[in-house]
Amino acid sequence: MDTPRFRARLDRVRILLVEDDFGISQFMSMGLQKNGYLVDAAAEGARGLALALSTDYDLIILDLFLPDMDGIEVLKKLRSAGRATRILLLTSRATVQDRVQGLELGADDFLPKPFDFVELLAHVRALLRRTPLDVSSSLLTLGDIELDARRKYVTRRGKEIHLPAKQFAILEHLMRNPNQVVTRADLAQSIWASEPGCATNNVIDVTVHLLRESVDHGHDSSIIQTVRGVGYRLVTVAAPSNA
Repeated sequence: MDTPRFRARLDRVRILLVEDDFGISQFMSMGLQKNGYLVDAAAEGARGLALALSTDYDLIILDLFLPDMDGIEVLKKLRSAGRATRILLLTSRATVQDRVQGLELGADDFLPKPFDFVELLAHVRALLRRTPLDVSSSLLTLGDIELDARRKYVTRRGKEIHLPAKQFAILEHLMRNPNQVVTRADLAQSIWASEPGCATNNVIDVTVHLLRESVDHGHDSSIIQTVRGVGYRLVTVAAPSNA
């Protein structure tokens, strides 16, 4: 039986389930919902990645073998984007190589198929009982600009900047790779994962242009540089002295 303290947390626990088998997905979703969890489901890796990058989940249940983008690729992209969400991997082929690769890439737990729901629930509860993740990775600072990935909040020299979702995601991606060239292809894969046909070079360039206008407005220096023919780079601008 759950303790009162654990039950009190359930209304805040949100789980993303990425599973292409409709029957298994329904089975898990219904069981988790009956136990008080909020569940979002995706049947494709690209859709799951897009949800995981745009929403703060407490746990992601990720199948390794998906029809478009496999679970390993989704896992890689999430960790490279700085997402520290706990991830439970599922697979029908639980080889040693599968387990080692998944865990080395940052998965938190592993559950082979087939499984009983009570076993899945035990893994979910065990992961959620772990010490809360360090949220410092969601607080990014580069020179005079600060970004809170969890609260979707950006300031430059203490002044709040309101950004649409795509512009915010690009800025976060650039801040996680400071002073490095980020290619248009990388932005397309990371920001437009669920709508790849929309990520033309022109769309990316226009979105970055609008982002640059927002973050540079009222400031003498620009933090986003264009690397002609390649992509973009976020450069450090010193924070103003308090003296």
